[in-house]
Amino acid sequence: MTPTEAVLTLLATRAADATICPSEAARRLAAAAGRDDWRGEMAAVHAAVDTLVAERRVALSWKGAALPARAGPYRIGHPPR
Repeated sequence: MTPTEAVLTLLATRAADATICPSEAARRLAAAAGRDDWRGEMAAVHAAVDTLVAERRVALSWKGAALPARAGPYRIGHPPR
């Protein structure tokens, strides 16, 4: 499983107005690889999110406010339709 697949798979299980935390994708990647240390996957998840945002496949937010790019804490959601 790639970081992009982890993000998109998790997001596909959520309602249109729901979001996921990037750590959820990192935890999924670590579990798929049989590892407990999910923090080591965060850099790959962040890079995948940057690409997905550039491709407009996901949208970012924090506390309900849209973010144009990843900066500090963030949530990943479905792009606006």
